Amino acid sequence: MTIIQSIKTFIPFFAGLIPAGFPSPAADYVQEEIDLNKFLKGNSSATFIIRVQGDSMIGAHITNNSLLIVDRSKKAVHNSIVVASINGEFTIKRLSLINKSVRLVPANPSYKPVLITEDTQFEVWGVVTNIIISTKDI
Repeated sequence: MTIIQSIKTFIPFFAGLIPAGFPSPAADYVQEEIDLNKFLKGNSSATFIIRVQGDSMIGAHITNNSLLIVDRSKKAVHNSIVVASINGEFTIKRLSLINKSVRLVPANPSYKPVLITEDTQFEVWGVVTNIIISTKDI
């Protein structure tokens, strides 16, 4: 078993919003520091990071090689993006809970939703809370 050591790292954070549309005059942004451990981690003992392989969630901005922050202590609700085990295999999909029907829905029209039935071995391993995407992968 690999033990991962937590290291506190503070990165400068420029308060304020930067427009992604038309440029705006420079504002007086106050420089702060943000602790990424606090920002990204929920319940630290129940939080882990996984790397994504595949494109079934591309419409939810989850690309191949994205890193997902997953919190096992969060309750999965309708529309949560979850890491789930289906018949012993892991997947990342959006949870759909409509009219007592449970489905795992991809965010890519090339893939079909997975209907969870009484015969399905199904478990939600955690709820995705954050997505980290490298710009070299988009």
